Amino acid sequence: MAKIATMTEPQAVPAPGLQPGSVQELKVSAHLMTLDTGLFCIINEANAGAGLDQGLPGVRVSPPPLGVNGVEITGFRPDGWLTGEGDAALVRVAKGPAQVLVTVYQVAGRADAAPRLQVMRLAHGGGTPSVPVAPVAPVVMDVLAHIQTRGDVGAKFGDWLGEAGSGNWIEGIAIAAPEGIAPEDLSYQAVLGRGWLSPWVAAGEYCGSRGMALPLLGLRVRLQGAAAEAFELSCEASFIDGAVAGPVGSDETCEADSLAALEAVRVTLVPRVKIKAVARGRR
Repeated sequence: MAKIATMTEPQAVPAPGLQPGSVQELKVSAHLMTLDTGLFCIINEANAGAGLDQGLPGVRVSPPPLGVNGVEITGFRPDGWLTGEGDAALVRVAKGPAQVLVTVYQVAGRADAAPRLQVMRLAHGGGTPSVPVAPVAPVVMDVLAHIQTRGDVGAKFGDWLGEAGSGNWIEGIAIAAPEGIAPEDLSYQAVLGRGWLSPWVAAGEYCGSRGMALPLLGLRVRLQGAAAEAFELSCEASFIDGAVAGPVGSDETCEADSLAALEAVRVTLVPRVKIKAVARGRR
């Protein structure tokens, strides 16, 4: 009688550090962050130097233990975590100042494991958010981009956002309206193809995709109304094929002739009074 070969199910081998019954020690610190009235985006920027371990360093943003009225917190992840791979949460404060609890979870005994938190103001309500103690060091950002493999990253007006030569493209972008500019007077759209642009979005709104690996091919930013009279805007960019574009002015498209994916962008916004003062000083 011929023997019938049988197949034995392979036994699962726990990954190192995930042995049944093992307990991994974490360093946990909590901070009360005070925010004024407005809409804010809290970003746990991806930190390659932190050596990610099970998504750590991770952050949770929540109301304080006794709760607080008029504060709404929405995470981009359904489980509410801001992982070390680059995640963000929106915090809307209806009537400030109000506090939110920022809790940081990181691997114990590693000085390089702290998260890099940033706070971007998407809509003004007056005042500036207070900065919690280290290791949480938020900086209010003007431009937010979701970058391939890095997650959500922020920059100030006049600074580069993204890294030229990295090969990582920008999947989406949001630009905040600074003090003195109404959100409806600052808008932008993304280049999606030759002669194909996304609908205009007002300041503070996200334009593009997140986690869908769809690159932007350029950007068009415009100022209108009182903002156009009071500020001068320019935009320049670099692309994954090495091409560069700009600086271009308000309502001009910043894209490469090759239509390569957008890799880094710099949006500069300068009050016209300052430009005139500099010009007078050069005479």
